[in-house]
Amino acid sequence: MDHFWRRVLTGLLTVVPLLITLWVMSILLDQLTRLGRPLVRGIALGVRPYSEPVSDLINAPWFQSILAVVIVVFGLFLIGIATNAVIGRRLLKAFDRLMTTVPLARTIYGGTRSLIESFRTQGDTSNNNSRVVLIEFPNSEMRAVGLVTATYVTSDTAEEVAAVYVPTTPNPTSGYVELVPVSRLIWLDWTTNDAMTFVVSGGAVMPGKLPFNAVRPVSSMKDGDASRQPLRSDSAGLRPES
Repeated sequence: MDHFWRRVLTGLLTVVPLLITLWVMSILLDQLTRLGRPLVRGIALGVRPYSEPVSDLINAPWFQSILAVVIVVFGLFLIGIATNAVIGRRLLKAFDRLMTTVPLARTIYGGTRSLIESFRTQGDTSNNNSRVVLIEFPNSEMRAVGLVTATYVTSDTAEEVAAVYVPTTPNPTSGYVELVPVSRLIWLDWTTNDAMTFVVSGGAVMPGKLPFNAVRPVSSMKDGDASRQPLRSDSAGLRPES
């Protein structure tokens, strides 16, 4: 009987990565479908006066979901092209300024955008300034993989500290934000994708070397390299590094 349950456990551990992948993909597809469905319904209403069978086909749940995903993905593709264009960048900056005028939205939008921009900068293979680190978390005898999102200088001791985002397994979009002295960081030669792969796999995939105790100062961090550094926090006694 023990042999049977060991085999069942082995089978379960084998399919868990697939189940997690399907779960994440289903959430993503559901969101894409929800975004595109109103437009698909509008297309169906516009087509109905000319062809009721085609309108009924578009309104079919399975066809509606597929078309909604295609429309949203194509729309994201167009947004990506526009963002890289001069006019698109200007419109994006104008939209950012608009969002900063909305009291609640500016906090959520600004924080999320800063985190995403930081990840994008780290994921750029042309940037040699890796921001993937190990920190002493949850205690000095243990380590956690984190991503440096900004650096500060404390207003009382002038010590350099880093804001480190520590993603969790298996959902890296949730995690912790830790303030760590730069002198206590262990810098890794990993990309952001390497770090995310390590976290999502539960540490099963090791992308490179792991210097567990090698603490070294970073000299490659240039002024303003952290994307969209956060605002000053007087209550924490911190100010952005200048």
